Formats: sequence, structure tokens, C-alpha cells
Amino acid sequence: MTSKEIVSRTLAYTAPERVARSFGDSDFAWANCTAKTYATDWAETGDGRWEHKDEWGNTWARLESTSKGEVIKGVLEDIEDCAAYNFPDFSIRKDYDCVAELRAKNPDQWILGCVPGFAFSIARKMRKLDQYLMDLILEADQMHQLHDRIDVMLEAMIRNYATAGADSIMFWEDWGTQNQTLISPALWREEFFHRTQKLCALAHSLGIKVFMHSCGKIEAIIPGLIEAGIDVLQFDQPDLHGIDTLAAYQAKSKITFWCPVDVQKTLQLCDENIIRAKAREMLDKLWKGRGGFIAGYYGDNASIGLDPKWQDYACNEFTVRGVPSRDQKAFTPSA
Repeated sequence: MTSKEIVSRTLAYTAPERVARSFGDSDFAWANCTAKTYATDWAETGDGRWEHKDEWGNTWARLESTSKGEVIKGVLEDIEDCAAYNFPDFSIRKDYDCVAELRAKNPDQWILGCVPGFAFSIARKMRKLDQYLMDLILEADQMHQLHDRIDVMLEAMIRNYATAGADSIMFWEDWGTQNQTLISPALWREEFFHRTQKLCALAHSLGIKVFMHSCGKIEAIIPGLIEAGIDVLQFDQPDLHGIDTLAAYQAKSKITFWCPVDVQKTLQLCDENIIRAKAREMLDKLWKGRGGFIAGYYGDNASIGLDPKWQDYACNEFTVRGVPSRDQKAFTPSA
């Protein structure tokens, strides 16, 4: 099987010949469009501090040269700025020529078209998180209008990625802290569920899948994300939810989880036997030879203070054990 076939069968739960993976000889190729944005490169500002502007014009800062940092100044300093803000134009077809070229050069890989978040992820940076969370309650109408404008922009990106030959889009949207979601599940359902559902439906109508990354404990909205049409949930902390909990979602739907061994809990123990055992547990409970699991790798060992060898043990276990036995069958979820 090609990488594309392995990922496709993983999502369909139709017994790929091995576990899909995003490390080593990865099954994935990443694609970004070349649309003109407000982004600038990281630059040192003194005393070990670095700053840059992201694609929306928000200012980010960090105290070392490897992490992604955090927003220190949102581009929308006043609520009245929302209506006048000019979003980058992601609708220009030629800005996706590089995606088509990547598709042509990598016909056997799964092409991921990178999308810079959905409405929550984009808007929360533009107003900074603490202010934005208040705006969702106190300035609901203006936030709704801002989200609508973001959705129109994202629809253009999805159409262009599909036309250029991407197999899926991938977006990043951190919804949780280590304890709970950043907003109430009721507010998420009211304001964001239908937006996610609409964008997923558009992607699916164009023949591509939707992959989503989220940090934090978001159990309260996982069923809604699945209902909305998310095909793959990428978690770097699967133990925050619990492997058994994730497996329980798979008993009802064909949701695929893409995870490394937990980067905050298990990998930090720096114990080869424990790391290998966790990798086996993830294969046994989430993959089962039928699909539904992608073996992941956290790409920034330096920022989490981890010697790469600890993830290498996990990758080795995923590779060696991630081959179906003859008695494993394709899985059909219950109604």
C-alpha cells in the first residue's frame, strides 16, 4: 500500500497493512499556500527576547529561540476595529500552485493543507485570549460578525486546497486548559458547533478530510467535534483524556486519533519500558489493526526539555508492533 492508501484505510477503519505514522518515513506531506499576509520573521529584540508578527498582524514574543511563544498584543486593540480589519486574501488560486506541485512530486503521500485555525483560534489571538473570552459574552454580536468573516475566508482556503490536490486540511485550535475547556460546552455548541459543521461539510463535499489539533482537556466537546464532521483529532496529550475514554468514542464512530506517546506525562518519565508499554496500549486500544489511529511524533523536543531518544523508543514500538495480525478484522462501529 502507498502512504495515501494507508491513511485512507486508517480513516475508513478498513485494516491498513500497518499503522499510519508521522515520523521517519512519514505518510504525510505538509502544504502551505503562499498568500500574502502580515507575517514577519522572528527577530531578537534584546535580553534574549524574540518577537514577530503572525499572519493576522498579532505580535508574538518568546524568551528563547525554539518555542512558538505567545501573543502579547492582538491586532484588534479595540472592539470597533473588528469591522474595519482587512483579512489577508486566501482566495487567489495561484497562491496554491505550490500545493499542486507538492501533489505532483508526492503522488503516494497524504497531502495536508495547512489552515491557520478556525474562527475561535484566529479571533482569540486578534483580541488576546482574556479580552476575547469577555467579548464572547459582552460583545456577542460583534464577535459573531467577526467569526462570519473568518468563515468566509476559510471557505476560500478549503476550496483552493481541494482544487490543488490536498487530501485533507489540517487546522490548529487549542480549546482547553489542563482541566477544562476555555469556554462552556453550551457556548461552544451555540457559537462554534455549526461553524465547524459547515466547514467540514464543505470539505467533505469537495472530497477532502478534516484534521484538527487541540491542546488541553476537551472531553466536553469531543462528541460535538465528531458530530460536526472532524475526521481526525490530533492530541499531544492523549493521557489527559485517557486512552480508554478515546477508545470509547471509537465504539460509536469512525473517529481517528493521531497521537504521540503523551508528551507531558509519559515521555517525561524517561523510562523506556513505560514508554514502550504506553505505545503498545495505544495500538491495542485505538488501532487494533483496523485503523482509527495514527502514530505521532512531537516535533519540538527542545521546548519540552526531552532527549529525542525517549520518543525514538515510542516510534520503534509503534513501527514494530503496528502490523496487524491475521485474525484482526475491519471494524464497523455501532449505530
